[in-house]
Amino acid sequence: MSTPSTTPPSQPEKPTLASVAQELAAKAALERTKEGHIDLLKAAGGWRGIAESVLPGLVFLVVFTLNRELLPALVASVVAAAVFVVARLVQKTPITQAFAGIAGVAVSAVLAQTTGKAENFYLWGFVTNAGYILAMVASILVKWPVIGLLFGYARNEGLRWRADAERRRAYAAATWIIVGVMALRLAVQFPLYLAGLVDALGATRLIMGVPLYALGLWVAWLISRPVKADDGETTAGS
Repeated sequence: MSTPSTTPPSQPEKPTLASVAQELAAKAALERTKEGHIDLLKAAGGWRGIAESVLPGLVFLVVFTLNRELLPALVASVVAAAVFVVARLVQKTPITQAFAGIAGVAVSAVLAQTTGKAENFYLWGFVTNAGYILAMVASILVKWPVIGLLFGYARNEGLRWRADAERRRAYAAATWIIVGVMALRLAVQFPLYLAGLVDALGATRLIMGVPLYALGLWVAWLISRPVKADDGETTAGS
């Protein structure tokens, strides 16, 4: 009588830094166009991703500006974010971005409602913005600049750029560009928050959101382009 096999089930492979970086690059949707430039529309999540990022804040600003009532503005912004989640569920498309959006809007709404201050709708954005700045600066200091992890896979470099001191410096500089974008947001918007200028803060938040981030990515992509790479890219001006 044969005995059952006692071979233990294979253990899942532990994630490596390379696999984590590749996953981050995939989630960031960083791709190149046929001309070799970064596809900014895809990086922003496409038109739907832009709408999911912009509309809840825009709805809050418009409703609050019209009636100066906090609760209706908060409810309207949460409903706007929820619509995107429902639409993705119905269409059976990935809900990660929409779910993250409604979670952020919900936290912002709670902060504003519990304090009774409309400007606190934007407080969570300052917290997350500062968190990203700290994480990116830390990545530069440990010589694993975040933008290198993302752009490296978009350029078919993988992690090979880390063996080249010039490439590491280029990606560190590119990461500083994004840090600068986020620091500029804080420098402009936080004084408006402290002054309680909700209308100006909301408008500035929209202007310095997706458009400024896209510009920062574009500049970061240009200054970090390799002089010669395995995938055929030549010069920064090409």
